[in-house]
Amino acid sequence: MISMSSNLERFLQRVTPTVSSRLLPQSCFNDLNSLWQPPGKERIEYFTLGDLWDCYDEWSAYGAGTPVLLNGGESVMQYYVPYLSAIQIYTNKSAGTTRTRKEDSDLAEFESDSWSDDSGSDNLSRSLSNNSSRTWDAISEDSSFDPEGSWPMNDRLGCLYLQYFEMASPYWRVPLMDKITELAQNYTALMTLKSVDLSPASWMAVAWYPIYHIPNRENIKDLLACFLTYHTLSSSFQDNAVENTDTNIGNGTCHPESSRIVEEECKEESKDGISLPPFGLATYKLHGDVWVKPHTSDYERMIHLYSASESWLKQLGVHHHDFNFFTFHSTM
Repeated sequence: MISMSSNLERFLQRVTPTVSSRLLPQSCFNDLNSLWQPPGKERIEYFTLGDLWDCYDEWSAYGAGTPVLLNGGESVMQYYVPYLSAIQIYTNKSAGTTRTRKEDSDLAEFESDSWSDDSGSDNLSRSLSNNSSRTWDAISEDSSFDPEGSWPMNDRLGCLYLQYFEMASPYWRVPLMDKITELAQNYTALMTLKSVDLSPASWMAVAWYPIYHIPNRENIKDLLACFLTYHTLSSSFQDNAVENTDTNIGNGTCHPESSRIVEEECKEESKDGISLPPFGLATYKLHGDVWVKPHTSDYERMIHLYSASESWLKQLGVHHHDFNFFTFHSTM
């Protein structure tokens, strides 16, 4: 039976990873960068990135199911596959993850692949229209710039270990777990880094594309909606109770109100783990009012999450291809 939550809230809750948590020994507290960790904490929970990726393993293979209540009162289970849209990992200097010359060369090769798009207009996902395909290619052609050069390298952000921006059309992408496995072949710390080792500037964006729904229903445009969720990766954002409506990388505050509802719904599931609800959101092909219900706070919530994403990217000087594409085609 579907709960009284809106379709949007249920989707955000279902795509929120809950990662197995561990406790940092007291002897390690002094090794942490004080700029990144909240003061006065007697215990610090953390997770490894490897455990985080495990949350996406089954979703990458079969899709993440979210119940959707249609306007006629009927409900379906809509499945979405996650794709790694972007990731920036900054570490503290004590983490011992400074890139080697070989890793720099490998990173340049990955970036070269991700910033090219030779797929053509007809090779988009079946959920995208021909007009969208041409626009996707046009945006790709206009996106030639140096992504690493746009990042200010200072102590506040930490040391850049890895960045990846997906530029391929959806049809040519591989699910998130497959992409992580590919990247980890050259960046082994992608599986072993701890959340306490990461700068507050570390984040990832996940693109969610629909694959099928049960029971199957024909010609329901509302079920073609695609979503882009933003997640922070640093322990600095855990248990953050600072009431601040501005995204602030320096002190670890990130739109706490925007994720409050999802966090409350995730509490029961995250008793034995750390929940990483989206702090930002962008949408594409959002037709009708299935996802944004009238007389609810869905619209305001979506605007708030979108603004958080935009603010985050602007502060870091990041040009995120998927975010620009979703924004260009937004129906909000």
